[in-house]
Amino acid sequence: MSGPSAVNEVPISDRAQLVEFMTDGGKPASEWRIGTEHEKFGFRLDDLRPPTWEGDRGIERLLDGMARFNWQRVFEGDKLIALSRDNASVTLEPAGQLELSGAPLETIHATCCEVDKHLKEVKTVADDLGVGFLGMGFQPKWRREDMPWMPKGRYAIMRRYMPLVGSLGLDMMTRTCTVQVNLDFADEADMIKKFRVGLALQPIATALFADSPFTEGKPNGFQSYRSHIWTDTDPGRTGMLDFVFEDGFGFERYVDYLLDVPMYFSYRDSKYIDLAGKSFRDFLAGKLPELPGALPTLKDWADHMTTAFPEVRLKKFLEMRGADGGPWNRLCALPAFWVGLLYDQTALDAAWDLVKDFSKAERHALRDGVPKYALKLPFRNGSVRDLAFESLKIAAHGLQRRARKNKNGADESIFLDPLLEIVDANQTPAERKLELFNGPWKGDIDNVFREFAY
Repeated sequence: MSGPSAVNEVPISDRAQLVEFMTDGGKPASEWRIGTEHEKFGFRLDDLRPPTWEGDRGIERLLDGMARFNWQRVFEGDKLIALSRDNASVTLEPAGQLELSGAPLETIHATCCEVDKHLKEVKTVADDLGVGFLGMGFQPKWRREDMPWMPKGRYAIMRRYMPLVGSLGLDMMTRTCTVQVNLDFADEADMIKKFRVGLALQPIATALFADSPFTEGKPNGFQSYRSHIWTDTDPGRTGMLDFVFEDGFGFERYVDYLLDVPMYFSYRDSKYIDLAGKSFRDFLAGKLPELPGALPTLKDWADHMTTAFPEVRLKKFLEMRGADGGPWNRLCALPAFWVGLLYDQTALDAAWDLVKDFSKAERHALRDGVPKYALKLPFRNGSVRDLAFESLKIAAHGLQRRARKNKNGADESIFLDPLLEIVDANQTPAERKLELFNGPWKGDIDNVFREFAY
C-alpha cells in the first residue's frame, strides 16, 4: 500500500486527463528502472507479540531510531508514520508491518544492496528495542484481534469498510506481508504485452514464493494463505482482470475499470475524508455529497489508483503483486524473475508464447488452485512446477542477455538461484516449514520466529 501521492493538484475536467496521466508513464528502455517493495512482521523478542505503534518498544521508536541513518521523518498530524530518503521510503502497513518502498534502480544488484542495507539498519535499531522481524506471507501465530492498528487515517476508513465487502479484508490488512516489484513500459503496446504476461504468470510467482501455511499456530491447509485471502477481500477491486486479454485493451479500458472501483477516501487539507464505497465517476461529475461541487485532482486520481488490488496493478508503471514476503534472498529473487521475463524483448516474446493460448478458465484455475497446491497443482499434461521451470529458464536467459554484471563479473541471473532450488527440490518454502513444524519443531510455531527472523 502507499500513502498520499506527491502529485500536483491539477483539477480533472475530463476522462482524457486520466488516460494521459497513465500514458505519460511510458519511457525508453534506457530509462527503465526496478522498484522493489517488501513488507515484514515485527515481533517482540521476549513474548513474540507484534509491537504497537506507541511505547518504549513500539514502531514509533523504531522509526525515530532509524532516522540516525539520514532518513527524513514523515508525520501525519503529530504521528510519525514513515521515513523518506533518496527516492525510497519506509512506511507502515495497518498492523505495523514495516515496508521498504525502494528507489527506482537500474539493476538487481543495486536493488539487492538496497534491501541488504535496509535490513541491517532495521536490525541495528530493532536489536536495541528487543524487537525482531520475520519475512513470511501471513502472520503465523497471532489472531486478528491480537494485531495492533497504526494511527493512519486511511486505515481507519478501510477498517470500517472492509467487513462490508468481504470476510477476509481485515486479515489482508493486519496479517499479510508481500514482496512486489514495480517495472516500466515503453508505450501502450509494450504495457499491454507485459500486463498480459504478468497476469498469466502471476500464479507461478505465487507458487514459487508460497510461504504462508500457518494460521494461529496451526497449519491452515494452504501454501499461500496470503494469496487465498485476496479471493474474499473485496471483489470490486481484486482479481485477474479478464478484460486485459480482450481485444481493444489499453490505457482507456484500464481507466474505465478504475472509475468503477469503489473509492476509499480523498486526502485534502491534511485530512482523510471517508468516501468508502462512493463512485469516482460521481466525483468526476462533482456529485459527491461529502464534497459538494468539488472536482477531483490528479492527486485524488493517483491516490485512487493505489486502492485497486488486482494481481497486477497499472499506474505509471506495472506492479507485480502475487508473492508472499520472505527472507533476504527471495526479496532479490522476485525482481530478478520479473525483470528477466519483461525487460528483454526476446524473453518477453518467449514468455508470451508460453501463455498466449491459456484460456480464461485455465488462468482462473491457476489463480484459484495455486494458493493450496502451489507447484504441485496439475496443469494440462504436467504441473505448475513445469511452468515454473520454463518461466525461470526464460527469465535466466533474459537476465544473461541484459548482461548487467557486478564487480565480480556475475550477471543478474545469480539472483534466481533460490527459485531454481525450490523448483529442483519440488518443495516450496511453505512445505519446508510444514516439514519442520511436523518434525523437529514438534508442533510449536514459536520456532519459526527463532529460525527464520532476519
